[in-house]
Amino acid sequence: MMYSDALLRDVLRRTKRIAMVGVSINPVRASYFVARYLDLRGFDVVPVNPAYAGKMLFGSVILGGLSEVEGPVDMVDIFRRSEAVPEIVEEALEVFPQLQTIWMQIGVEHAEAAAMAEARGVTVIQDRCPKIEYQRLFGELRRGGFATGVISSKL
Repeated sequence: MMYSDALLRDVLRRTKRIAMVGVSINPVRASYFVARYLDLRGFDVVPVNPAYAGKMLFGSVILGGLSEVEGPVDMVDIFRRSEAVPEIVEEALEVFPQLQTIWMQIGVEHAEAAAMAEARGVTVIQDRCPKIEYQRLFGELRRGGFATGVISSKL
């Protein structure tokens, strides 16, 4: 999937609240450190994972499903296998009428579910990580020695 930097930057700038489906409480799992990073960058991360429902993560109770989220979210970030995506997208479209973005993590893709969301006017990003894209687009990867191609006066 090819996405312009302008589109990815726009999605990340307009997003304030993210429901992260499949988040883990295990600090070595990607979903844990992506959630932690986004939380530290000021995003309101709502953790969702039925396996950990009721437990705490970064000061929030982990919910068992999207239908348990109180209030709207801007983005649903999916850390689940591709075959689980359609059910998650259907639930997200049902419970969040103002949803702006469905984001599927690296290795997660589902064309039919993406088409369903896009037909409702929802932006869909597949096979990408918002943490990596945020770091790349807003000049933070450079701190780790990576050349991002982003010119910035920040050090």
